[in-house]
Amino acid sequence: MDQQITTVISHMAKSHLELARIIEAKRQSVVHAAKLVTAIPNENPSVEGFEGTTDFALQVTKNVTSYLNSLADLEEALAENLTQVMKELNSNEGE
Repeated sequence: MDQQITTVISHMAKSHLELARIIEAKRQSVVHAAKLVTAIPNENPSVEGFEGTTDFALQVTKNVTSYLNSLADLEEALAENLTQVMKELNSNEGE
């Protein structure tokens, strides 16, 4: 039984590592986009490109929101899996 628990925990760890890699890739994208946003002037943007600027800022905001939601999902998955592991370990200690 301990071997099965160890195997399940190992698979969960690999799964979490892959989720973390995906989130890291998203983070790099968001950081790059945020750096581009800092180049947008705060005052008197040119009227010619104003629509594109607001669209770009909206897209960056969506990317940041998506990244933060991904972090929340990862945290939730880690908590759920850790809860299951702790329950299993506690039940094994009782035996």
